Amino acid sequence: MGLSRDNFHGLTLAVSSSIFIGASFIMKKKGLIKAGTKGIRAGSGGYTYLYEPLWWVGMISMIVGEIANFAAYAFAPAILVTPLGALSIIVSAVLAHFVLEEKLHIFGVLGCALCVVGSISIVLHAPQEKPIHSVKQVWQHATQPGFIVYTFLVLIVVAVLIFRYVPRYGHTHMVVYVGICSLMGSLTVMSVKAVGIALKLTFSETNQFKYFETWVFVLVVTVCCVFQINYLNKALDTFNTAIIAPVYYVMFTIFTILASVILFKDWESQSGAQIVNELCGFITILSGTFLLHKTKDMGNDASKDKDPPLVESPNHVDTPSNTDSHRQ
Repeated sequence: MGLSRDNFHGLTLAVSSSIFIGASFIMKKKGLIKAGTKGIRAGSGGYTYLYEPLWWVGMISMIVGEIANFAAYAFAPAILVTPLGALSIIVSAVLAHFVLEEKLHIFGVLGCALCVVGSISIVLHAPQEKPIHSVKQVWQHATQPGFIVYTFLVLIVVAVLIFRYVPRYGHTHMVVYVGICSLMGSLTVMSVKAVGIALKLTFSETNQFKYFETWVFVLVVTVCCVFQINYLNKALDTFNTAIIAPVYYVMFTIFTILASVILFKDWESQSGAQIVNELCGFITILSGTFLLHKTKDMGNDASKDKDPPLVESPNHVDTPSNTDSHRQ
């Protein structure tokens, strides 16, 4: 699929966004660690990190990345921009390995690779976006029964996660925090795209901010972002950064593309083969998610005192019998 000038600009902004966001995970994590030594940890409901400069550097980096991502959605379809978040996985995992000394096991690397391969498959077979000439068009799509049902389902699931599962499983299952961020994120992206279109049309043609629909989308973006930031901080302070980043990316991508398909009916213009290829991409990134979950603690099981290397031969792993023979 050839890239138009707008799509090229959008993809360039999306790549830059991934670099900034991937780095922000690490800086915020370092800030949370330092803040945790001075007061109540964020995972326990504390807000000491707000006084930590390093956390704010990470926050600024994330804001820059989100602004670039925001601009990308104004130029390119969501189904093209969103999967490029896979690059943030690579940036975050590499920096976590060297900066935070959070060792990513070989199976974790394979999980990341599956996420990237699945994303590439989705990008290569993504549909062309239908032209939009007014925010009112987006509002008409958003008030269709399909997207209204999706929105209510998201809000219900998020409410159940917050009030029922966060108190019980928030500190032991990362899917709880990440699920909240991902579900709210899908609504954020749809609203961000609407606001981005409004800005683009305002700068080039007519003022879109005279319509109340534009301000509704701005309000949705603000509320959803507050939820995402709060629960992402809790996830970062509780779990391994090298695992959070790819799992968050996978879940966020799935829900965002699903929301985009429902809102803009992207699949109506596609052939059966293209849809099958996209579904294969979904299955691939789901496989990566499963692998990451099953091996997320493998890097810390071999030794309590020393982190295992990225790749280790089974012949070099000490067993109780081998240890006893060495002592004899």
